[in-house]
Amino acid sequence: MPSKPKPSAVVFAKEIEPIADFYRIVLGMAATHSDKDHVVLDGEGFQLVIHGIPKKIAATIEITTPPSVREDMPIKICLPVESIQASREKADELGGQIRPKQNEWQARGFRACDGFDPEGNVFQVRESAD
Repeated sequence: MPSKPKPSAVVFAKEIEPIADFYRIVLGMAATHSDKDHVVLDGEGFQLVIHGIPKKIAATIEITTPPSVREDMPIKICLPVESIQASREKADELGGQIRPKQNEWQARGFRACDGFDPEGNVFQVRESAD
C-alpha cells in the first residue's frame, strides 16, 4: 500500500532559492526536491513547498529591504520549531524577522510568535510550552 502524502503548505515566492533557504534554516527542514519552479522542504510530518511566481507576474512585484509585510493575507501558516529564540536569531540573519519575545503568547500547550520572511510573507512559529 502506498504511503499517505504528508500535510503541506505552499509559499509563493518571487525568488525561490533565498526563500527556500530562509525556511530551511529557520525551521530546521531538509530540501528533498528542487527544480526551476519549486523547492520541497521536508520536516517531521509536514512539507513546505516554495513555488516560484510566474516570471511575468514576478516582474511586477517589488521586494523592498526590509520587506513590506503582507499582514492583510487571508491565511497564515503556523510551523513547529524547537526554539522560537533560535529561529528568531536565524530569521534576523536571513532578512526576515520573528517578532520580539514580548510578542510571544501561549495556548493549548505551545508558545507562538508571528514573523515574516524576506519577501514579506507572514508566518507563525510554535514551540512546545511543556
